[in-house]
Amino acid sequence: MKLLSTIGASAALFGALCTSANAITATEQLAAYTAQAGAPAQAARGQTLFTSKHGKEWSCSSCHTATPTVEGKHATTGKAIAPMAPASNPERFADAAKAEKWFRRNCNDVMGRECTAGEKADVLAWLLTLKR
Repeated sequence: MKLLSTIGASAALFGALCTSANAITATEQLAAYTAQAGAPAQAARGQTLFTSKHGKEWSCSSCHTATPTVEGKHATTGKAIAPMAPASNPERFADAAKAEKWFRRNCNDVMGRECTAGEKADVLAWLLTLKR
């Protein structure tokens, strides 16, 4: 019985370590994108990218609003979307794999392609300037 509880505790600890393996702050995520891009992020360029259409029907702000410190709503389904800005939603960029998944999906919806590391850095740099 003691062996089973030790195995269970070890499994729980391993699970916790695995889920925190992608844990990152938005600032750390910005540093990673900036390093990948090889150029400094520009918040103004990120705001323009976020609020403009890029040859497709939607912009990022179509669902996330032009003020991403508030809750958004999916343009098609009407499903609520938590705020994008880390000041309003600290968990938004707390998982690197999740951030990549959503950037990939949303950039394809908005731009018809994946965003570059520089574009991700620019958007995140702008989002980090926003306060509640």
